[in-house]
Amino acid sequence: MADVHKKGFNAELVREDLDRCCKGETECVQCQQEACIIGFARQCVQNYQREPRKEVPNGTDLIPTTDFKYFDEDELELAIAHILKECKDCKEDHTENCIINVIRNCYEVGLLGDVHTYEGSALQYLMYLKSAFPDKAVRIADIYMSLQREESV
Repeated sequence: MADVHKKGFNAELVREDLDRCCKGETECVQCQQEACIIGFARQCVQNYQREPRKEVPNGTDLIPTTDFKYFDEDELELAIAHILKECKDCKEDHTENCIINVIRNCYEVGLLGDVHTYEGSALQYLMYLKSAFPDKAVRIADIYMSLQREESV
C-alpha cells in the first residue's frame, strides 16, 4: 500500500480543525461545498476516510483559490500547525497532491491569501513563513513546537 501514508494521517484531527474554521451557514447563508476552501478540504478528508490514499487526484489544481471569505486567523494558524505536524517530512519525495499538502494549501488561502511553496520539510516551511509572514509565523511556529514537545514526552 505505497499509496497510503507510512505513519498514517489523523483525519479526525484535521476534520475537527476544519469544523472550527468553518463559518457555518449562519455567516455564509448557504454552504458552498467544494467552492469553499474549507468545504473542499472537508471533501478531501471524507474521501480519504472512505479510501485512504496519500494523493488527492489533481488536488492542488482544484483548490478554490478565489474563495475570499474571512476566516478566523487563530483557528487557521492552529490548523496549519496541526497539518504541519501531520507532515511526514518527505523532502525530495514531496508531492503537490499529497492530502496533507492540499489541505495546508487550503488553510493558506484562508490565512495568507494564496498557496505557497512547500518543499517537504515543516521546519523549512516555517522558516519561509518567518521571512514572508513574520507576524503569523510566530504563532504557527510556537504551536508547532509545543506539539513537537508534547510528542517527545
